[in-house]
Formats: sequence, C-alpha cells, structure tokens
Amino acid sequence: MDLSHALKDLSAKVDSGFDDAVEQLTRHVAVRSVSSQRPDDVRSGAEFVAAAAKEAGAADVTVVTENDGLPAVIAHWPAPEGKPTVLLYSHGDVQPTGNLDEWHTEPFVATTKGERLYGRGTADDKGGVAAHLAAIRALDGKPPVGVTLFVEGEEEIGSSSMEAIIAKHKDELAADVIVVADSVNWEQGVPSVTTTLRGVVDCVVEVSTLDHALHSGQFGGIVPDALTTLCRLIATLHDESGEVTVDGLQGFAGPELDYPEDRLREETGVLDGVQWVGQGRAVEKMWTKPSVTVIAIDATPVADAINILPASARAKISLRVAPGQDAGEAMEALVRHLESHIEFGAHIKVTRGQLGQPGVVPFTGDKADVAKEAFRLAWGQEPVEMGTGGAIPLVTDLQHAFPSATVLVTAVTDPDSRMHGIDESLHLGDFRRAILTEALILAGLAE
Repeated sequence: MDLSHALKDLSAKVDSGFDDAVEQLTRHVAVRSVSSQRPDDVRSGAEFVAAAAKEAGAADVTVVTENDGLPAVIAHWPAPEGKPTVLLYSHGDVQPTGNLDEWHTEPFVATTKGERLYGRGTADDKGGVAAHLAAIRALDGKPPVGVTLFVEGEEEIGSSSMEAIIAKHKDELAADVIVVADSVNWEQGVPSVTTTLRGVVDCVVEVSTLDHALHSGQFGGIVPDALTTLCRLIATLHDESGEVTVDGLQGFAGPELDYPEDRLREETGVLDGVQWVGQGRAVEKMWTKPSVTVIAIDATPVADAINILPASARAKISLRVAPGQDAGEAMEALVRHLESHIEFGAHIKVTRGQLGQPGVVPFTGDKADVAKEAFRLAWGQEPVEMGTGGAIPLVTDLQHAFPSATVLVTAVTDPDSRMHGIDESLHLGDFRRAILTEALILAGLAE
C-alpha cells in the first residue's frame, strides 16, 4: 500500500483545519461531562458531539440510550458503493478533577502552554473525538469509505449500558474496520497501536466488629477495631514483594519491549528511594499481569479523630484483570480472597462494582498494513505494538459483536498526558499527527 500520493493534500487539509480542531476541542472541554457525578452534563456533551458531527457532514445523527444509561452518539457518512465502512470510537465522558487546588490551570478551561493543551478531557478522550471529526473534515466531510462515528458517555464508569446499545443498534454500528482512539502512544513523538488491554473490576468491602464505637483506652487491646481489621485484610492482597496473592488470577509474559527505568521514574514521579513492587519486567507488571489497588477508604478523618475503636470501616478495591482472563472470574476470585482472609471473626460485606473485560487485539492483516503505512507517513515511523494497563471495556464488546472486523486501538495521548490526573494535557504536535494518520487510514482503506 502506497499512500504517499495522498500525503501532501491531506497534510495541507489537516494544517488548514487544525486551529478549528483545537477550538472545537476547547469548547468540548468546557462541558463538564463527569459521568460519575454530572449526568446532565454528559447529556449536554452528547448533544455537542451530535451537532459537531452534523457540521462535519454526517448524513444522519442520533443520540441513543439503553437501560436508563447515559447517552451515546451514532453518526453516519454512508459508504460509496463497494467501499468498506469504518467505525470511529471515542468517549466524551471524563473523570472527576480531584483537588482543584493542585491544578495549574482551570480543569474545564482548555489552556495552551507551550506545545500542550491542558484541561480535563483534552487527552482522555475528547481529544480522540476531536481527532475523528477533524480527520473527516480533512476529507471535506465526504470520506471515500463509509464512516460511523460512535461516541459514548459511560467509559469512565465501566460502559455498563454500551453492550445493550451495541445489541440494539448492531446494524447501524456494523463495520469492516474499527478505530478506537482511546489508548496511549509509546512516548511523545512515537506512535503506538495497543494489542493488549487489562480489564477492570472493583468492589467495596465493609468490615464491622461492633454495633457502636467504644472508648479506645477502656477496651483497646481486647476488642478488635474495624479499621485495623480492614487494614490487616488489605495487607493480605500482596506479599512482601508487592506481588498480588489472590488465588485464581492469571497473567502472562509481556512483549519484548524494554521500558527504561529512568523513563518510568520520570513519567510516574515516584519519590527518591521508593522501590517498584511485584515481580517480572516492567511491561509485564503494567500490561499483562493483574494488579490490585486500594483506591479509597472510608474512616474517620485525622482532623476529626477521637479516641475510639471504630465500629465499621470500608474500602474500595480495584483489580486490573490480565488480558485473556474473564473479568467476572477475576471478580469472584477477589471476593473469595476477601471473605476467606478476614480475621478475628469480624463481619464482612463485599459489594461488587463495575466489571470491564480485558482485550487482546491483533495488529495483523491487509487493513492493519494500511494503518502501518499511514503511521509511517504521518509520524515518520511505524507504530510500536504495545500493551496498556488501562481498560477499554467496549473493545471486547465490539470484537464480540463484529468478529470479522479489524480493530485498531490508537491514541492521541502520550505518557506525559496525565490521563485521570491533575494537569491532564494533550501534545498539540501529536494531536495533529493523529488526525493526519486517521485521514490517511480512511483514504487508504478506500483503495
């Protein structure tokens, strides 16, 4: 596949429309579409995307919901006769901001500083939405293949109703190629395609030892308090090296890639002297082995501490599921571990939460070769084939619904983007290259 003949024209179109792409992304970031907290804003975000798709020439646009879930947008640019159809997926919902005092810019005001655009969602994943729309506009709103834009509003809370949406609208979403612009590039300036994704499950575990709190001096030393008991339970989830100890979880060897330690320390901001946890190579621990994290604890705040034995305490535990293992199976393994390791006869209640499947996404075949050439022209090199520790539950749902489709998991972000974190940002040069790559893919698939 030789796409060099299309490069000059599409590169010029991407350049001429780039300011508009950034401006559209800026307006989208201003919509505070935090799916875990602001469902009305997620609905407003869906309307924003629907209007943007119409402006980009979509023949039809619908906003759909199922099972009282949050909305998704489906827009079509019909395929010319004999041409394939490409599904472009991203999500418009975002994570909460965290502590606003720690941000150096306003989270919902996209702000350019140097070569980066800062703001919640600039990278994950409103940047992906903007890249899809910009690629279509670079083709004058008339792509040479069929295009379906699919933008959901629940990805950050597990995509719980998306399976039902896919089932209800399967004919409208059917495609030969699926581009999921929601991963991360190998590094700034170096593209990637993601070939494995960890899944995610979580639960809330509540431990109770008393029917009311007690004076810690009067009864401490004989009555187990709930918070200490919870801490002891949490400690059983890992061994002394930090390796996960939950029976029934699976993992496998990762790709032959070297993740330099100095780069990892710079990207993570790990403090001097802090050691890595777990066993194996970095790419395995991050991409192809399970991990367990305590992401929240409910207990008395230090500022409000009094000398009592807490009667109950609870924690939210997140498990990243290795590619190849069923997420439901992993959830049950975690629950069994918690229930079987509680000490002192304490009462325990485990409430199951979200469940997102992991994925294995081969980067092979003629359509993948078109993408490789597009990356080579837009970035000056072929993409690194890598895994990611993050979950995109919809990838597996789409693979099950359309088993013959080629799935390409791409990215607009880089390891410095701080997705989900404080000062989230998008590198504008990589954003432009991502748009050009996608436009070249659409052009190449027509041939």
